[in-house]
Amino acid sequence: MNTQLLQVLADGEWHSGQALADAAGVSRVAMWKQLQKLQEAGVTLEAVKSVGHRIVGGLDLLTDADVLSALDPATENLMGELQVLQQIDSTNRVCQEVMGDRAQPGKAIVVSAEQQTAGRGRRGKAWVSPYARNMYLSVGWQVQGGAAALQGLSLAIGVAVVRALQDLGVATAQLKWPNDVVVGRQKLGGILIELTGDMAGPCSVVVGMGLNVNMPEYAQDGIDQAWTDVYQQGVKPARAALIAGVLNQVLPLLKHWEQSGFEPWREAWQTLDAYRDQPVNILMGDKRIAGTERGVDRDGAIQIETTTGVQSFHGGEVSLRPQS
Repeated sequence: MNTQLLQVLADGEWHSGQALADAAGVSRVAMWKQLQKLQEAGVTLEAVKSVGHRIVGGLDLLTDADVLSALDPATENLMGELQVLQQIDSTNRVCQEVMGDRAQPGKAIVVSAEQQTAGRGRRGKAWVSPYARNMYLSVGWQVQGGAAALQGLSLAIGVAVVRALQDLGVATAQLKWPNDVVVGRQKLGGILIELTGDMAGPCSVVVGMGLNVNMPEYAQDGIDQAWTDVYQQGVKPARAALIAGVLNQVLPLLKHWEQSGFEPWREAWQTLDAYRDQPVNILMGDKRIAGTERGVDRDGAIQIETTTGVQSFHGGEVSLRPQS
């Protein structure tokens, strides 16, 4: 994908074919092919004869410099490496790969991208990823205590993401166990945590975070659930500022996680719980358990009050759904 061409078109204004070819440093024929690639990536282009081309509404493009300039100094000190990429399969996969090569204790590997072609949500679900419209972000961190030390981490990350949104003026975001950011019953984002290495000892955790920021209409057909985005909440932050805000919350959390665990985050999570004291169903494969959601325990397990008493359920293949 020709980034020079994108940078010219990102302003949303009209540009002649010759001006675009000159800016991209290619021939007119090559420029047409580049425009076609942009359309294939989902960039909405408009063309008018004798006028030129434009991206309808423009694009908010990311640069590593913009992200770094918006970080708190303390957060920047926790950054080992930042990559802002164009079109890739998955930020989590790239982050895992970099962690395998260049991970440092106490330093985060951060990977973001304009578009993912194979982004995943929980339980292997595809994540719709229009170009330069949302937040696709992965953070890698080394831990010493293995998988057991990470109980409740996805819930605490959810709190951190909501706090970043609140700092930018989004007051409507809540959390749905175990890893969704929601507004009412509409999904705003999600969190996916993956581990590599020794599950009982030193290992690497990659925290994948996705947020719908400014979803185009054409992307709606690929989403099989109710959704919303940041723009629909009445604020329009730059995506670099949003990513920096999330990192300002998440990196300090990871730094102190093995010493503190989930307990300091429990009450904050329950305050943001979108389904507290509401009738829900717990789904485990073909099994369905009905009850009332009563928050989470000290390890982050969801508490469901049923006719036989309060039962605890951990993540994995367990899902929570509101009763219709």
